[in-house]
Amino acid sequence: MSEPTALGLSARTGVVMVAFTVVFTAMMAFTHEATREQIAASATEEKMKLVSEVLPAGRYDNALLDDYVSLGPTRELGLDEGGRIYRARKAGQPAALLIEATAPDGYSGRIELIIAVAADGAVSGVRAVSHRETPGLGDYIDPRKDKDKRSPWITQFADLKAADIPDCKVKKDGGRISYHTGATISARAVTNAVARAARFAADHQDRLFAARPGDTF
Repeated sequence: MSEPTALGLSARTGVVMVAFTVVFTAMMAFTHEATREQIAASATEEKMKLVSEVLPAGRYDNALLDDYVSLGPTRELGLDEGGRIYRARKAGQPAALLIEATAPDGYSGRIELIIAVAADGAVSGVRAVSHRETPGLGDYIDPRKDKDKRSPWITQFADLKAADIPDCKVKKDGGRISYHTGATISARAVTNAVARAARFAADHQDRLFAARPGDTF
């Protein structure tokens, strides 16, 4: 093969390799972006499903997931690394606060919660977002694991009035919240976290609703 022919072949090979690299990179970027958007959409869907379990859609009309206040580490809510409080509004008026909180003292560790507190101070609903409580024993705090599907344990917090918050303790501690025998620790951890979140909402509601979306409280 002559030198010019070899050089030409080498040049063509180089062009093909560059073109392949460009196309491959573009395809990978497109796939990554499509996957990222898909993951984000799925996460949003899951969040809205969780929201609907603690706050009926008819109680607010704003883009709730876009209307939030960021929190730094907040001892009252058990947040070592911060979190968010989402603000529900109806016709522009405060409707409820959806509070990310943690019960640090579960039987098997931290219990992540979402707690909805209405503007009048009543608890609208509570859900366990993540936990490691003992299967078949303490995991009844999660309605998906609770054997009582008609009336899951955690639903007794719904519509707990502001005046009832001082009694938001398990019955063993002199309060009104029931628990399963042999699994008091899990129930107590969640119950105390709900009471703390309700008090936090009552103490800071005006400032939380007045803050700009995305502000750090």
